[in-house]
Parts: sequence; structure tokens; C-alpha cells
Amino acid sequence: MLAASLLVQPRQVRAQNTLHDSGVQTVETRNSTERLEVASSAFPAPELDAPMPTPRKADSMEFAFVQPVGASVAPSESTHVFWDRENRILFAVAGGFAAADFCVTRANLASGGRELNPITRVLSGSTPGLAANFALETGGLIGINYLFHKTGHHKLERMASFVNIGGSAGAVAFGLSHR
Repeated sequence: MLAASLLVQPRQVRAQNTLHDSGVQTVETRNSTERLEVASSAFPAPELDAPMPTPRKADSMEFAFVQPVGASVAPSESTHVFWDRENRILFAVAGGFAAADFCVTRANLASGGRELNPITRVLSGSTPGLAANFALETGGLIGINYLFHKTGHHKLERMASFVNIGGSAGAVAFGLSHR
């Protein structure tokens, strides 16, 4: 009945004062002496002709279920600082495997072998070029992980390190087996 009266006569309904202890709000219509009691929420009902009131603070027994637009969201449990212990260990292991790959590749190239990676093959003519290749590989890994970290893709951040470590370990194993 209240919804029907709001649809038919929207300008004739106004809110009265809220009772303090009972949590019940009294609403009366202008054309009628009928009084309705409506359970109040965390916010008082606005008058239709008046501007919207500012929300009051939630009491200890009331809960505010609506988050204001633009409010910050609490960080999730999976957030971490970029240079945490796990990332430092992963970067050290990736750097170690890159150094081992450099040593094995350089030794194989010195004994007459050839580079199978077409990107590294361009730089394999000199020792400093080969060292720069593996240093840039590790630096690129850190950059990609930082990009994943800043965009909130923490699982991808860790996964990129594992993929790089696996690739370098495979290259070292292959190089050692083909001496």
C-alpha cells in the first residue's frame, strides 16, 4: 500500500523525525491522517522536496552495506611488497641459472659448438655480448615481474620466475649433455 501511494502521489509523502531508541521511522501522508511505521535502515529516509541528507555514522548494532563511490578497498590477503623474501630468492636463483647458462654456452662455443637460440646467436660472437644477453634476460625477468606486481597479477608474477628458471635450467642441462 505504501509503494502504491508512492507511485500515485510521489510528492505528497514526506518523512518525519526518526525515533532514537526503537529504530522505527514514522511516515505520514499529507492528504490522510493515516500513520505508517517503517523500520529504519542505517540512513534516514530523505524528504522528496529536500536535498539528500549526508549519511549518519552507523551505530554499533547497525551495519552499512553500501560502500561510497571512490572509497578505497581494503587490500586483499595476496598483496605483498615487491622485494619480499620469495621474490629475492627467485631472482637470485634465476640469476644463478643465467650465469650457469652463460658459462656452459661460452664453453660450448669455445670448443666448436653453436648457439641454438636465434636471439642469443646474434650476440654469441663475443664474450661481452653473450654476458650482456644473459644479464638483460635476468633484468627483463625482474621488469616483467614488476609489471605483473603493479597490475595485481601476483600469481603471474611468481609464475614468470618459475618459467624463466625452468628454461635456464633446461638450457644448462642440454648444454652439459652436449659437450
